[in-house]
Amino acid sequence: MRYRTLGGTGIEVSAYCLGSMMFGAIGNPDHEDCVRIIHAALDQGINFVDTADMYSSGESEEIVGKALKGRRDDVVLATKVHFPLDDESRNRSGNSRRWITRAVEDSLRRLDTDWIDLYQVHRPDHSTDIEETLWVLSDLVSAGKIRAFGCSSFPVEDLVEAYHVSDRRGYGRFRTEQPPYSMVSRGIERSVLPTCQRLGMGVLTWSPLAWGFLSGKIRKDQPVDLTSGRAALAPHRFDQSLPANAPKYDALERLIEVAEGIGVTLPELAMAFVTAHPAVTSVITGPRTMDQLDSLVKAADLTLDDPTLDQIDEIVPPGTDLWDIDAAWRPESLTNPSVRRRPLADR
Repeated sequence: MRYRTLGGTGIEVSAYCLGSMMFGAIGNPDHEDCVRIIHAALDQGINFVDTADMYSSGESEEIVGKALKGRRDDVVLATKVHFPLDDESRNRSGNSRRWITRAVEDSLRRLDTDWIDLYQVHRPDHSTDIEETLWVLSDLVSAGKIRAFGCSSFPVEDLVEAYHVSDRRGYGRFRTEQPPYSMVSRGIERSVLPTCQRLGMGVLTWSPLAWGFLSGKIRKDQPVDLTSGRAALAPHRFDQSLPANAPKYDALERLIEVAEGIGVTLPELAMAFVTAHPAVTSVITGPRTMDQLDSLVKAADLTLDDPTLDQIDEIVPPGTDLWDIDAAWRPESLTNPSVRRRPLADR
């Protein structure tokens, strides 16, 4: 397992990070089995574990807390805040000082720990001044409850704004960004990754297998079960009858050929591709079973040469998104028509 420094924090993390979104009701409800998977990952050299308060409404954090008893000092632990944990979201979500102050205490309790190594803002919240968010996160560092803080799936303009607010007001900085990145979701190569490099931010990417699309189990012109697993959560992403999905299924078959040509599996190729980018510090794996963990860790020592990366570039050009990169959040500028339409009287 290779190790890298996380965004100028001086903290060394494994190039693979164990993601725990699938631990709990949403994926694997067997707590003992999940604990065994976490222990197996640690035994194989992974020292970085990422979770979030909203994963299975806090259950994932509880499982991680159980697994890290007796091993906490050897693990870099990351969690996130932003999304509501239940239907009551009024003042129980977002990036306000009020909510973050409450949410961090709840996460510490569920994780059964005195501190969080990396506390991340799960998505932007344009109803809250970024200054307030950075202010409370900086206070949490001073209080010793968190060691560093970062963000997840922030557009580049929000990254730059946060950096300048931190510099102007003397607050701590976002040390990391956590964007989605895969062979079929390469949009962040346009500006997010270069900006993170310029700002000295660590990058831990999620969904390297594009929600299982690059798992090797999905093939063009073969039936896909849209009622279970990741496909059940977003069947439109996998439905081959939709014309919009044709380009990514065509790319899928060509990527499988690339993997076979160098004697690796498609998931191994997918994982090695993400870690090849110089801006990427660690790639988050999200196994639900022990077999999935083992298949992903196999690629930990795989290095792709330039001819192989050139082939991938030909199939999915750099900066191109064939996959709906983030279904969990879209900016108000796209979802709210009123913010992009002048009042009738002014048109």
